[in-house]
Order: sequence, then structure tokens, then C-alpha cells
Amino acid sequence: MPKNKNIKSILLIGSGPIIIGQACEFDYSGSQALRSLREDGIETILINSNPATIMTDPTMADHVYLLPLTTKSIIKILKEHPHIDAVLPTMGGQTALNLCIEADEKGIWEDFNVDIIGVDIDAINITEDREKFRELMLQIGVGMAPQATATSFLKGKEIAQEFGFPLCIRASFTLGGAGASIVYDEKEFDEALTRGLEISPIHEVMIDKALLGWKEYELELLRDKNDNVVIICTIENMDPMGIHTGDSITVAPAMTLSDKTFQKMRDMAIHMMRSIGDFAGGCNVQFAVSPDEEEDIIAIEINPRVSRSSALASKATGYPIAKIAAKLALGYTLDELDNQITKSTSALFEPTLDYVIVKIPRWNFDKFEGSDRTLGLQMKAVGEVMAIGRSFQEALHKATQSLEIKRNGLGADGKGYKNYDQIIEKLTRASWDRVFVIYDAIQMGIPLSRIHEITKIDMWFLKQYEELYHLEKEISTYTIDNIDRELLLEAKQKGYGDRQIAHMLKCLESEVYNKRRELNINRVYKLVDTCAAEFKAQTPYYYSTFESEVETADGVVSVANESVVTDKKKIIVLGSGPNRIGQGIEFDYCCVHGVLAAAECGYETIMINCNPETVSTDFDIADKLYFEPVFWEHIYDIIQHEKPEGVIVQLGGQTALKLAEKLDRYGIKIMGTSYESLDLAEDRGSFSKLLKENNIPYPEFDVATSADEALAIADVLDFPILVRPSYVLGGQGMKIVINKQELEEHVIDLLKSIPGNKLLLDHYLDGAIEAEADAICDGENVYIIGIMEHIEPCGIHSGDSNATLPPFNLGEFVMQQIKDHTKKIALALNTVGLINIQFAIKDDTVYIIEANPRASRTVPFIAKAYKEPYVNYATKVMLGEKKVTDFNFNPQLDGYAIKQPVFSFNKFPNVNKKLGPEMKSTGESILFIDSLKDDEFYDLYSRRKMYLSK
Repeated sequence: MPKNKNIKSILLIGSGPIIIGQACEFDYSGSQALRSLREDGIETILINSNPATIMTDPTMADHVYLLPLTTKSIIKILKEHPHIDAVLPTMGGQTALNLCIEADEKGIWEDFNVDIIGVDIDAINITEDREKFRELMLQIGVGMAPQATATSFLKGKEIAQEFGFPLCIRASFTLGGAGASIVYDEKEFDEALTRGLEISPIHEVMIDKALLGWKEYELELLRDKNDNVVIICTIENMDPMGIHTGDSITVAPAMTLSDKTFQKMRDMAIHMMRSIGDFAGGCNVQFAVSPDEEEDIIAIEINPRVSRSSALASKATGYPIAKIAAKLALGYTLDELDNQITKSTSALFEPTLDYVIVKIPRWNFDKFEGSDRTLGLQMKAVGEVMAIGRSFQEALHKATQSLEIKRNGLGADGKGYKNYDQIIEKLTRASWDRVFVIYDAIQMGIPLSRIHEITKIDMWFLKQYEELYHLEKEISTYTIDNIDRELLLEAKQKGYGDRQIAHMLKCLESEVYNKRRELNINRVYKLVDTCAAEFKAQTPYYYSTFESEVETADGVVSVANESVVTDKKKIIVLGSGPNRIGQGIEFDYCCVHGVLAAAECGYETIMINCNPETVSTDFDIADKLYFEPVFWEHIYDIIQHEKPEGVIVQLGGQTALKLAEKLDRYGIKIMGTSYESLDLAEDRGSFSKLLKENNIPYPEFDVATSADEALAIADVLDFPILVRPSYVLGGQGMKIVINKQELEEHVIDLLKSIPGNKLLLDHYLDGAIEAEADAICDGENVYIIGIMEHIEPCGIHSGDSNATLPPFNLGEFVMQQIKDHTKKIALALNTVGLINIQFAIKDDTVYIIEANPRASRTVPFIAKAYKEPYVNYATKVMLGEKKVTDFNFNPQLDGYAIKQPVFSFNKFPNVNKKLGPEMKSTGESILFIDSLKDDEFYDLYSRRKMYLSK
């Protein structure tokens, strides 16, 4: 039992909807903490308003409250559970902490006799109040950049005059660097100062001298009540100071830090953690180091909670920080706890890595037209990927292959920039694709010293890039027939994909694959074991690499593969890769449930994913986790190694679906709905033919592959016309056009960015109501799990609409059409598993907009609203273990549930905020109302048409 015997019931505060700056890392942390507390027999009560996450699944906590994160909700819960002993606010990011502090200031915890554990409110106040923090650091002898606090415009101007430009401006008590920027002159300064003062909840900004070009590091620490401290991970930002760490490429372990400076930094971090308060749990400390021989260290900030980086550090090291932090909050000490990986040593140890981790953020600037795409102090990324390799070069290549931005890795794919001015501009004003541009610059012959001077990226990283370029040049002098084994092995060890090598050798990818099989150059799998193999690890958590063959004393030549294949029947679930707008955490929720359902059916479960923020990449969810890019070459090698019964693609969003064609071509079984059906639903022409045969109405449409064709179609269809490309997610590239000029511009624009795409032109049903249905089908029977009506009119993307479950004003006649169409389409598509269908309703006729025979964004929302494990059921149907008729469906919902989109427009002040057919929301929350007379429903309904943009 925990050392603190008085704690029997804990309230955990979640992080709410996903926004830029606070994403699903906190869903991962919160889920781990809940599991950790329940292991100790603690009753867990959770408040979180996000329906898309695993964290709010009824299996995760004893009581789950899907309520708005307000003190009013907290009071309601405390009245219903008067026996709650403590609140744990450190797992839900800044949102949870701010709510905890507000409740503390209002005296709520005191009124209900609830202790705050895992954090010290005074410690939070010290670290968030920049002035107090600065005073404390100076007191304990930790250096900081010259800085001062302003609570008025006038005071800010005085400080700027004293320090001189460039300056950093940061708003106090904000998240993801909101309101932070670097300013180089007075005009920029006045704008940034005004904005910072407005955005800070206490109207305070910190102004400091910009340490541009200094190197940036983060340390993740854990500490127990006996003051034992361990440093779990040291992370180095490849990008220097001036770019928010959430937007930086980061590397673990630190690559360019001297041991002397590292030891000094460790001591400073421990000293800082001890000086801010007496608390047990996780802590994140950020430092800047001068890029000269002196290596001066300056503290940037300290966060006495589980942070964005602790999810990354957990995945990087295999040390589950949130799980252990939850135990420490209960009063355990580190030496009493097991190392979760080896199970034979204690948690009081510091992980050692015999591999390299590279994290690259994933941006979605295409969704924010007119946004400033340069990177700075304010975070703009919507997701991230992590890759594991034996060297920095291998990990960097694997990370770039994981991003899903149509790049095959660094260079060698014909997609680099060739214009000198453009390259210099992208290096100077840190661009989102700078990771690729550095390679282009080297390829163009720009000297490393010049690249370093512009970017201030450490010379060590640039030399790694240069080595890769020299290797590419050397390989390009060979052909597939005369390249030798050593050179091909070196290219694979440095992370080059078969596609890239094929580009260099001017041959086909399959030829490179066959050549390396012939030369016995095969991937081997290594365990992530936290202790560089000093102790035997028990966890099945793998990454791939290439090794040279070793000859043993008895003459056996081999490479060491640590992934042992069992003779059990296996299922592979393909994950959804990095989060982005249009494909978020909902698909991770589906993947986790798919894995758990397959395990219940007796399969050994294998997860492939590269997203460090999510629960699906937790080491104890699937029987085996391959932390690898969801990229064909990597997946195919794992399939060859594991030989599963089949692969589940319909739970991982568009990422997994895009691989269905290749799997089908290579004769690999897709569980559930076949590739033909998936393809039929995506191909608008064939799908409409299917609707026609079944007498199901759809808006008039035609397909165009050029601007000329589109203009000819417009004469027949009538404006307004909805233009959309095939095979995209989140309404990418969709637009409503109202005249020929707009149509021509948009079609030319689309075909430039997605060459060869089939564009669908629909007559847009102006003023129609939009609805959607999700269903489970086993090929014979169909069960509709939910029908939702959108409050906004047709034409606003379903992901950006307020969706109401059940519908609020569709008559019996319309509802019957929806049910009939759903059943007909599910059966006509030979669906086995989940399907989502979207409808437009005009003049009591139900038209079909589209059908997706896969898990949709709304499935988790329906599952939470009706308290039913629909993904579990659907997976068992996909596996052929159950029929729809085998389940006893019993949905429970009093009143209505509304799925409300949440936007992150505050990160992009100059962006057009109007909504249309292309999705822009980054997350969602759930709102339960008893009746349509509810004020919140009335408010949503009255504003429904305000945002529609053509």
C-alpha cells in the first residue's frame, strides 16, 4: 500500500480539448497516472471534457466526468463524492494546473477538505511568476538572461530602452508560448507588448534580452519525498534559442554537450528543483548554453509538473515518468518502486541510452491561410513524430519518413529546393521545413560555415548532414548492378530509404529491396531497455536498425535480432502517425481499443506507430510495440518478420488506409472491409454509380482532372459548386466556389499541390442541413451506433461543426431515409467493421455527401455519449470472431450530447477565421444538455450561420 495510508480516493484533472501547445501528451500522462493509481487500489475520479481520448474511457477511472473544466464542475463532483481525499493536478498540463490554482484561491479544496498532491502551489506560483522566479534564481546563484517584468505599456517601453533590441517578450501564466515573440525594433515591440499584456491572465509580461544563437537543453527530473532525485533524460534542441521547444527538432541524449557542462547543468537543475519547493513528482528544466568555449549556462524556466517533453522523454527512455510520478505523489519513494522495464531493478536509476532519438514537430500551416509560417517563441506545431536509430543520421532519416508530408527522407527524392535566394530565406527566417532545406543548401554548395552563421545550428549537426550528402554523391556514381554490399549497408545504416537509394541509382524501389535481400542486408530489431542492456528487459518495445554481420568463435555469422517471433496467431494494428488537423487523437483511441479487443480474441497484438504523444505507443498496451514510421518499407519488413494473420487498417485514419492498396498488392490480408471496398468509397465516380444502382440520391456531380474540364462541368452543374480532391482527410483543399474565375483559380491551385488528382465537383446544396451516421456492419447485418445532426449548415466541415446526438429536428420521414440509406450503403460496400456516412438534407430529401468504411472522428464521441465500447465490438466483427447480432447493444443517454469543436486561432492572429469545407479545429469537447431549452444550445443555434465562408 502507498506510504500515505490516508489517501483512498483521488480526483485527477485532465487537460481538456486538444489545442496547439497542449496536445495528447497529457492524455498519455493522465492515462498512465490513472492506471498507476488503480494498481494501488485507489479510487479514481476523473474530470476531462475531451471525448476523443482514451483517458476519458470508462475503463480508465472508477468515475469519469465529461464536464467543462470549471470550478463549478469541480464543486459538483466534490458534492457527489464527499470522500475524495486528494486532487492530482500535474497530469493535465497548464489547463489542469490553472484550474487547480483557481479552485485553491476560491477556497474550494479547503471547504471540501481535499489535499493537493504531486505539486506545491507555492512552487507553481514561483515558476509562473517570472519576477519571483528570477529573484529566487539570483538568490541561489543560477544565472539568467537580463530581464524585467512589465505590468503596463509604459513600464515595458522603459525596459526596452534600458536593454536594447533584440528582445524576448513572454506573457505570464500562458501555454505553448502564447503571446511570446522576439522583436527586433520599436514597431514590432509595441505590438508584441500590447498583445502580451492582453493575453496574460494577470496582464504581466517578462521582457528579456534575446539570447539568439545560444544552444537550448531540457532535463526531465523526478524527485521523491525523501529528496532522491533522478534525471531521466537530457534533451538537446537542434534549433538554437529563439524557437519554442515544441517547434524545435530535439535529440536525446544530448549530442554536443561537454561532460563538464553536463555535470554542472545536472547540479543546477537539482538545485533549482529543490529550491522552488518541497514536492514529489516530475519536473522539467530548460537551459541555454553559450555556443563558445566558455559554455556559460543560463536557466530559462522550470515546470514543476509532467510536461510536454516528459511524454517524449518517457518514450525515448522507456521510463514511464507519469506512472512513477503518480506513485511518488502517493508517498512512495523511488527505491521502493520497480523499474517498469526490467522488473528486477528499482526505479531509483537513471536510464542509459544505446540509441539516438530524434523528434520532429508536424505543422499544418496549409489549414491557416495567410498565417506566418516562420517559427519563433510561440508554438505552432499540431503534432510530432519520434524516431529511434543507432545513430543521429539514422534517427533523423526515420523521423523525416514518419512525417507524412510526401517526403522519403532527407534529399534523394527530387523534391528539394534549387533556388539560392529561397534557400537562404528559409534558413534565415526559420521555416517549418528547415530540416530539409539544410540538406538542399549543402547540395547547392553553400559552405557549412555560412549555414552555421545564418542558423546558429551547432556545427556537429551540420557535419552529420554533410556526411549524408557525400554518401548520396558517392552512391549516385553506381548502378543497381555494380553497387557493393558495404556501400549499400552504410546507406541503410544511415537511414536512407529504399526509395531514396532507388532515386540515387536511377532504378525501382523494388529492385533496391531485392538487391539488399540478395546481399543479406536486412533490418534487425532492438529492444528499448532503459539500461543499455546491462540488465535483462521484460518489455516488448522495439526499433529497427541495420547491423554488420558478426562472426562468433565457432564460425557462425549473424546479426543480433532481439525481436523473437512466437508461434501465436498475430494481428498488426497500423497506427495513425503524427497528429494533425483532420486526423487527431480519436484515431489513437480507436487503435488502442482495437489492440485490446484483438487481445480478448486470443491474438498476439502488434502495434506500429511513431507518435510519442499517444497511449498507443505506451510499452504495455500491445503485446509488441514497434516504434517505427508508418511508412511502407518499415511496415513490410515487420510483416515479413512477424507473419501475422492480417493487418487492421481501418482504425488508423487516412495514414493506415493509404497503405491498404500496397498491402493488397503484396497479398497481405486486410482484416475487415477489403481494399476494393475502401477504394470504391474513395473513388467518387464508382461510389456515385453504386448510389445510383441503389436509388440513393446524391448531389449532381462530375469529375475533372484539369481546369478546362472543370469549367465545362460548371456549365451543367450550376453554381455554387463544392470542389474537392480525392483521397484526402479533414477536407483538405475543399472549397465552395460561386463563379468561373474562382473555380479556375482553385482547380489550378489544387492540381499544382496534388498533381494527377481526380477533383470532384458537386452542386452545393445551399441551405441544407447536414447529418452523419456511424454504423457497424458484418457484411450481413448493420447496426447504427449513432446519428448526429450538425447545428451549422451543410458546407462547414463535419469536424468543425457542433454535432448533436441524437438529432434535434429531423422528422420521422428524414430519419427513416437516413437509416435506410446507411444500411443499404454499408451492405453494398461489403463493409466489415465500421462505416461513417455524411448526409445533406434539403426539402425532406436525404442526399449522400460521402461514405467512409473506416473508424471516423465521431466514433469515440458516440461511444462516450452512449457508454458503449463500439470500437471493441467493431474490431471483433473485423476479425470475424463475432456477428453484429451477437452483441447486446444498450445505449444510455438522457437528453443530448454535443460534440463541440475547439480552435487554436489565437496562435495565428492574422488568419481568416471563417469556417468552410476544409477542417480547421484542433480538438473537441463534449457538452451534455438535458433539453433543447438549454441556454448553451440556444446560443450555438443562434450563431450557426455566422461563420460559413464560400
